[in-house]
Amino acid sequence: MENYEICHCMGVTYGDIEAAMHETNQFGEVLDTFKHVQEATSCSTGCGGCYNDVLKVISDIMHGYGAQ
Repeated sequence: MENYEICHCMGVTYGDIEAAMHETNQFGEVLDTFKHVQEATSCSTGCGGCYNDVLKVISDIMHGYGAQ
């Protein structure tokens, strides 16, 4: 799952999102975390079609439903 590409325009994978999330000391709201992940990976800055998928990945990781 970690190599599963979430953002096709920027080539951002699940693992990239997870790594960007671990760069921050605390998780706040999903949208705040999304902004940090977007800055770190450039995800969802191309066509924007992955926006909901990125939010879902962030939410899943924050709630412990990430890749096994």
